Amino acid sequence: MLQKCLRFLSKIIFSELRPLPTDCANIPRTRLGPVLSGVSAMPRVWFYLRVVATLCVAALLCVPPVHSQSTDEVHIVPRNLPDQVKPKGIPTTIDIEPNLRPMKPMRVDVDLVLVPVTVTDALNRPVMGLEKQNFNLYEGEQQQEIIHFSSDDSPISIGLLLDLSKSMVNKYVIERAAVEAFFHNANPQDDYFVIAFSDRPRVLATSTQSIDDIQQKLAADNPEGDTALLDAVYLALAKMRSARYSRRALLIISDGGDNHSRYGMKEVKSLVQEANVEVYAIGIFDSTFFRSFEEFMGKRWLGEITDVTGGRTIAAGDLGKVPEIAATVSREMRSEYVLGYRPHNAKRDGKWRKIRVQVNPSPSAGRVQAYYKRGYLAGPR
Repeated sequence: MLQKCLRFLSKIIFSELRPLPTDCANIPRTRLGPVLSGVSAMPRVWFYLRVVATLCVAALLCVPPVHSQSTDEVHIVPRNLPDQVKPKGIPTTIDIEPNLRPMKPMRVDVDLVLVPVTVTDALNRPVMGLEKQNFNLYEGEQQQEIIHFSSDDSPISIGLLLDLSKSMVNKYVIERAAVEAFFHNANPQDDYFVIAFSDRPRVLATSTQSIDDIQQKLAADNPEGDTALLDAVYLALAKMRSARYSRRALLIISDGGDNHSRYGMKEVKSLVQEANVEVYAIGIFDSTFFRSFEEFMGKRWLGEITDVTGGRTIAAGDLGKVPEIAATVSREMRSEYVLGYRPHNAKRDGKWRKIRVQVNPSPSAGRVQAYYKRGYLAGPR
């Protein structure tokens, strides 16, 4: 086909090279110059132009065919999440959880602001038996009057987030023992759910299922895949919107690594900061030197999530102590003091109000540490 096209173009080109008239053959060369310049100038120009056109066409014919791409087939998707493997368990603001918006950290839509406070001693044990006079509460630099005080063990809504990724293979037995210890110290009336996560988060169980059912499901699972920790936190916050009780808490058991989440740390940290949910974490970290970057940064990432909520991250240096730590966290969640006050600044301007709690225990109590949320958004009424 290419040869036929070239032969056809050659005929067109050389058809312009007509011979000179026979009566000019005997004209001397010196006298033929004006004739050639006046008669044959234009055919020469056309000849050169057609040679160039022929070369261009030949070059185009030699190029392999290129298929065009419709702009309708171009899609931009998040990293590692093409449509065919998009996690079905991760809520989005469009298709799964359309009403998920930043949640208010405390009950500031009424005049009373409630501040849950956990107090521990030097051995991380909850300190109980404190009274209202043992606390001073400040908003900004102004001290507030505590008009509500309670410390009862009332039921709470709990979300348990379990890391089932490949990095937890050598820690999975300990993780299951921690789950058992946590629920053994729980209130039977607690409202709870369990989320397992690896490549994506999924709801493993709710309070309609027994602890034995949860253990059986965990026994049937095998840790594998990447870690979508931040997506699991996002899903847990979405489920907490329909929690039964006003007191709400999450417990994460993980090595803290994340390498497969759709949501980023900045977005999730903002959500937990504005949510009325305390987040605790038990960090199970490898003692070996050869750790991935995600595992190396695990403690710091867990701390960034928990500290802004009034909870905390406890690093387990000894794997054998993980179940004991889980039991301690379970009791700590139910050993809170709740302080209530009416702010002197009654404006609802949407600004962040800083809170500071000072604990004044008896001298025999020794040094104590208070964990609480460091502020709230003063939203409109």
